[in-house]
Amino acid sequence: MAKSSNVFDMERLLQYVDFMKENDLTEIDLEQDGQKVRLSRGGVVQPLAAAPAPAAAAAPAAPADEAPADDEGDHIVTIDSPMVGTFYGSPNPDSPAFIKVGDSISSDTTVCIVEAMKVFNEISADVSGKVVAILVNDQDPVDCGKPMFKVDTRG
Repeated sequence: MAKSSNVFDMERLLQYVDFMKENDLTEIDLEQDGQKVRLSRGGVVQPLAAAPAPAAAAAPAAPADEAPADDEGDHIVTIDSPMVGTFYGSPNPDSPAFIKVGDSISSDTTVCIVEAMKVFNEISADVSGKVVAILVNDQDPVDCGKPMFKVDTRG
């Protein structure tokens, strides 16, 4: 039975992978007896050098009220959070936002960062068009599937 208590046993590692899928985790670190292993899944995880510090004097991002009247229809799509975490609209408090209302984006445009378990995940648009609304504020918590942006695919 000593084999089942080893966190590096293949059966145990597969259980961790299942756990990651069930809880929408992109990465976990394991350590036992001085040995370490990091399990990652999904897209490329690009951690930042340091966590963005809260900006004391920075104005909060404007909520989605800025969307034009024609914000419904098949041409309007949302960019949803792929995971549970904290939303950041810029790479750090001193940098401009990745995108703002009115910007034209392509599918590979980085639209935000979602921090999950101290890992900063850059989120790509995966859609081309014009940003018509930002639905969350900087440092808001987001759930998996929560709409963060509205994009008009016509423009």
